[in-house]
Amino acid sequence: MTPKFVSSISRRTFLASTGLAGAAALIAPRMLFARTEVVSTSGLVQKARDGAASATITVQRLRGNVSVLMGAGGNIAVLTGGDGKLLVDAGFAGARPKIADALAGVSTDPIKHLINTHWHFDHTDGNEWLHAAGATILAHENTRKHLSESTRVEGWDFTFSAWPAGAIPSDVFKTERALNLNGQKITLQHYGPAHTDSDIFVHFAELDIIHVADTFWNGYYPFIDYSTGGSIDGMIRATEASLSKITKSTIVIPGHGEIGDKAQLTFYRDLLVTTRDKVATLKKQGRTLDEIVAAKPTSTWDDKWGAGFMGPRMFTGLVFQGV
Repeated sequence: MTPKFVSSISRRTFLASTGLAGAAALIAPRMLFARTEVVSTSGLVQKARDGAASATITVQRLRGNVSVLMGAGGNIAVLTGGDGKLLVDAGFAGARPKIADALAGVSTDPIKHLINTHWHFDHTDGNEWLHAAGATILAHENTRKHLSESTRVEGWDFTFSAWPAGAIPSDVFKTERALNLNGQKITLQHYGPAHTDSDIFVHFAELDIIHVADTFWNGYYPFIDYSTGGSIDGMIRATEASLSKITKSTIVIPGHGEIGDKAQLTFYRDLLVTTRDKVATLKKQGRTLDEIVAAKPTSTWDDKWGAGFMGPRMFTGLVFQGV
């Protein structure tokens, strides 16, 4: 199957649709390029949060009683039913009115459950209001750790203060958790360090739907948060773990980008592996980062994958940092 790229969405449109308009440099590994590419990242996290109020949210029905909300941070999965709505990720708090309207349009079920796929703010900023609305928050133990204390992300030049008490997950797990809600068996499993050290997948086994969050950016080069345990090797391992769980008919929900499938996830895994191997070979030869960037190790995919948060130069820098 030919991978379906999100090539019709411009960098500006994609940033706007995820609540990060004007904040592309937010994802830049600033320290890597301090000498040759001066990027001011001061205040960009707050700008991203502030811009969430103008986000456009779209709702896509997937399969059975699962839908996805896109456009207010990370992709939000919603499982409806008599046990109340289960949300996978919370998006930006600034998009609360639009998220609430979209949820009401999906069903009249009350909000009862929230799962955080990892700790990053575009997936957890809505925790507090969703908890106040009735949701019990479940996450990996490292998500609670990072949300409970001051956490620095060098790639964003930003230190997050501890989240409010109502935003902290009250239920955590270490390796795996099984749920049975709204007639569905749901498995949560920790990948190990990948995009961060807190990443999990959420697998709706009977519906053949899996939310893999920011271990998969469909059509865009990914950000890797080395400050909280992420790595290029970890991203590859996580993608391979996801591939081992799915079939050709599985619906794959990425953290960002369009809904995907096994063919697209396989393509993404191969892209990560090929880029890592090219950059590692050049680095072992003694090439500098600037020389490796000039060699354009990602040129095969740049036209279709380089228009999102991470341009080719920045993505190459992140891979360089981890090999």
